[in-house]
Amino acid sequence: MSPGFGRGEHVVLDTQYRELRRIQAGNGQQADLHELVLTPEGTALLTAFQPVAADLSAQGGSATGMVFDCLVQEIELTSGRVLFEWHSRDHVATSESYSPVPKAGSTAYDYFHVNSIDVGPDGNLLISARNTWTVYKLQRKTGAVVWRLGGRQSDFTLGSGVKFSWQHDARWRPDGSLTLFDDAASPTEEPQSRGLQLLVDESAKTVALKQQFTHRGGLLATSQGNMQRLDDGHLLIGWGALPYFSEFTATGEMVFDGKLATSQSYRAFRFPWTGKPTTTPTVVGRRAGNGSLQLFTSWNGATDVTQWEVHAGASAAALARVAVAARTGFETTISVAGSGPFVAAHALDSAGGVLGISPTIQV
Repeated sequence: MSPGFGRGEHVVLDTQYRELRRIQAGNGQQADLHELVLTPEGTALLTAFQPVAADLSAQGGSATGMVFDCLVQEIELTSGRVLFEWHSRDHVATSESYSPVPKAGSTAYDYFHVNSIDVGPDGNLLISARNTWTVYKLQRKTGAVVWRLGGRQSDFTLGSGVKFSWQHDARWRPDGSLTLFDDAASPTEEPQSRGLQLLVDESAKTVALKQQFTHRGGLLATSQGNMQRLDDGHLLIGWGALPYFSEFTATGEMVFDGKLATSQSYRAFRFPWTGKPTTTPTVVGRRAGNGSLQLFTSWNGATDVTQWEVHAGASAAALARVAVAARTGFETTISVAGSGPFVAAHALDSAGGVLGISPTIQV
């Protein structure tokens, strides 16, 4: 294991959070958790990595060193069969990396670090490698590198403002442009991270900057991050190692900005989503010092709850409505005077319809 990697499998859920499928890497590999792309052909594109021996003496490392060989696989979902497998070590030399070689015996050299896969309009693959500062186009049938964009061996002339470093989430867009998240840090190369929209001319081998998107707070993300194009042409940026997510117009104006209370998000997305869990709402409570009931209601994954209705009574068979409160986030606190000790919570939608009822508890 290396910092920034993970090993496991991908899990697909429906809107009721029921497991539909587990997707695993093939050929004895475990999936790295950087990417999963489900294709219209009934396949999945995913990443993996494995340590292999390498002579790193030319870069100041050990002659008997180890590197992480990054893999891209295409898996047939029905059978789990590997249809395509690409190895970074077969196509990209360690000399392309900007990441420093570790001291002998400390860890394998993470020289490449694949972090996204995209299918282009011609069916070929676009992959981003953080540690070579390069986006690669791969021939989907043979795995041959068609071109490199950025990095030490770029096949393109980069226009003003295009150069990026430690990037994530390279994607083709419907208008033919390419977007990516330019971390520009770890170590620091620029004063702030950016979302980039690039105009790529594959014939002339030139890249021009169409638009850049920066946070008004001058955020600098040391890892992770993404860009999502919304249906109205706006773009949503997740700031990776920083707990922010922001929406921009196509001209770069920030019109929405959110912040997670804690932690970070590898990628952030904005989609219409209606979650209807198969579980029931939860209510817990305690008796306050003044004798009133203090109740805490929640329903993990339910997106349509707008109100909570409290029913209470002297017995579980004799409950009546005693309070209604607007939902206030994941957990709503409701105080009820002179009721109980038996209580149940009803989750209501915006029209007042009952979506679910908690088990009755005795406080």
